[in-house]
Amino acid sequence: MELRLLCVGDVVGRPGRHVLREALHSLVPSRGIDCVIVNAENAAAGSGLTPVLHDKIIGYGADMVTLGDHIYRRRDIIARLETSDKIVRPANLPSAAPGKEFSICETASSQRVAVISLLGRMFMKFPADCPFAAVDRVLETIPKDVKIIVVDMHAEATSEKVAMGWHLDGRVSVLFGTHTHVPTADERVLPNGTAYVTDVGMTGPYDSVLGRVKDRVIGAMTSSVPSPFDVATDDVRLCGVIVSVDTSTGKATGIERITFNGQSDAGV
Repeated sequence: MELRLLCVGDVVGRPGRHVLREALHSLVPSRGIDCVIVNAENAAAGSGLTPVLHDKIIGYGADMVTLGDHIYRRRDIIARLETSDKIVRPANLPSAAPGKEFSICETASSQRVAVISLLGRMFMKFPADCPFAAVDRVLETIPKDVKIIVVDMHAEATSEKVAMGWHLDGRVSVLFGTHTHVPTADERVLPNGTAYVTDVGMTGPYDSVLGRVKDRVIGAMTSSVPSPFDVATDDVRLCGVIVSVDTSTGKATGIERITFNGQSDAGV
């Protein structure tokens, strides 16, 4: 039996939330998607996530939400991190950090999918422990009958993501990279059965600088004068990957990069 996973990159602000809703309404039935994992750490006005927005994203059709270095930007998400089975924190944060190191969702066909989030350390300002040691530890705690395991590696350095892909090859079904907001063209199934991509890209406005209004960012870069980096609104797209997994082995059999072009930016 084959399971089809959709892994979605950083949702940026209202435009990203809107195109996510559009895309899931279309892609889940048309592409036979069984499970949707969404990185939503930029969903609240471009930085962080709130409980209300978490509810909306789950309502759109996401099965699990991952986060990154903006995880605690909105403090009201902390209680949700501690109680919900539909959201995970990076597993390599200190043990006192609120939230679950992994969570398991069940599909309509009763397949169980474990989801792990990791933070990179290279060029990242957010304090985190070694992601390699953390994921090794967490994998030992996942029930052995759970064959399908998905990892979101939220990191700046491509080398750190590539290294993690090789480190986990054959031990997880999917490793998809997030954080840089720029999709990479290196999707493949590694030799031992792990589907890998360095970065799936963002879900948000591409007529922008990484989701922010171009003139604001360019002005700050050319003048050194700080400016509010407001979320842009135009050329809204969802970017992600669809991964096919053999449910009996947990091995990936295929990975496809996808882009869904949004129609409008109606209020969400």
